[in-house]
Amino acid sequence: MAAPMLRDGCRWAAANLRGSLSRARAQRRRLHYPQQEPPPTPLLRRARTAAKGLLAEQCERGLFQEVFPARSAEEQLPALLEEPGRAPLAVYCGFDPTADSLHVGHLLTVMGLLHFQRAGHDVIALVGGATARLGDPSGRAKERAPLSEELARQHALGLCEGLQRLFDNHRLLLCPPVAAGRKGLGSVTLLDNSSWLGREPVLTFLGGVGSRLRMGTLLSRESCQARLNSPDGMSLAEFLYPALQASDFLHLHRHHGCRIQLGGADQMGNIMSGYELVTKVTGEDVFGITVPLITNTAGDKLGKSAGNAVWLNRYKTSPFELYQFFVRQPDSTVKRYLKLFTFVPLAEIDHIMEMHAEKPEKWAPQKRLAAEVTKLVHGKEGLESAKRCTKALYYNNLDALEAMSDQELQELFQEAAFVELLFDPGTTVLDLCRKANAIQDGPKGYRRITDGGVHINHIQVTNPDAVLVIGQHILKNGLSLLKVGKKHFYVIKWLQLDSGNNVGY
Repeated sequence: MAAPMLRDGCRWAAANLRGSLSRARAQRRRLHYPQQEPPPTPLLRRARTAAKGLLAEQCERGLFQEVFPARSAEEQLPALLEEPGRAPLAVYCGFDPTADSLHVGHLLTVMGLLHFQRAGHDVIALVGGATARLGDPSGRAKERAPLSEELARQHALGLCEGLQRLFDNHRLLLCPPVAAGRKGLGSVTLLDNSSWLGREPVLTFLGGVGSRLRMGTLLSRESCQARLNSPDGMSLAEFLYPALQASDFLHLHRHHGCRIQLGGADQMGNIMSGYELVTKVTGEDVFGITVPLITNTAGDKLGKSAGNAVWLNRYKTSPFELYQFFVRQPDSTVKRYLKLFTFVPLAEIDHIMEMHAEKPEKWAPQKRLAAEVTKLVHGKEGLESAKRCTKALYYNNLDALEAMSDQELQELFQEAAFVELLFDPGTTVLDLCRKANAIQDGPKGYRRITDGGVHINHIQVTNPDAVLVIGQHILKNGLSLLKVGKKHFYVIKWLQLDSGNNVGY
């Protein structure tokens, strides 16, 4: 069953928005989004007068892509979300812990939750400690490898920590002050579905949830059909996944008043199952909203399964690497990403792009994008670390190199050997290279230095017998960056280095 869509334009937002949506559609095609993915759709006609409301702005930014069910959403959502004096709604999004960290592919759903929170609504980030043990078949060509209960628990803790960090960084660094007459931030709740699904007996689940979901409807889902027609087929565990996710929606509706489920574009089938279950059991209207999937230039979804994940954990992807991922985005992508991944106002984005057209060599939009995302993910300190690493690597900035910590140097030069050496006064360049096992013994190693193949702290050294100088060869942070040839780096940490060893001054 194809997901219903709203197709009546963005008339509700503003009369002149139609042209901008046409341009957004054309830009989406240039951004290598999947061809079957629809352009951002309007959510509701009745929001016409709320051109700066939550729904209108996210439609214009391209973050909210589809809404379900279309008709009742048009009739109810603007009032529920935006009328003054209304109680906040609860919105949830699920994150299955198939790995121990979030990645860039999760960021848009997190951004969706943050936009709801900024509008004063309560958000629930649900970690699927139970559902991850089965695996969502949506968008997959074969079944996931099963997770043990212990591994799922460990992964769930990692995701909870990552989600909490994102919400904290947003609140502390990116949340605007509350204007007069406007709501403050809504609440944030982190939950794990293993706390209820893990305790529910199979017969109770099948007799309750299972009796209300229709086989024909589940079998008609695109994800189900694709797997049933694949060489490996589809297991019963995978087939029941949408029922488990629907049960989550029902549980959150009953216990937290949740009425909106947010998910990626590939989750619409599961969202529809949740809608079907909740409305049958409670008789109340609930809604689903999807956000676009982020793909690379080849059209492949970014994520762990695709093997191209950019992680939101510095121990898997450093702040410098995350910063570089976004700063390297091409001009055809950067405006779209500024709208999707940041809270920069749309008018300011237009101004940034106008300035970029005049001075493209400055890469201002890319730098702003990278800074905003890195600050959200890694905080102010992470952004400063990324900038130091960038200056040290690409601008040979000695001050930036000197300010770097051991961890930053290891993150920047991941393939570098990390060597701890005891400092002895009179240590020469040749001594350093040999103790670090960076050159061969004998004449060949000596010639490597004299031929200009060795750099210390970005400075070429050609005298093997030169005595190391603190402040030049050894930085104030007690480190040296040794480079031999073009690609071989060694991070040297000097031990027992004190003011009495200022040899060479």
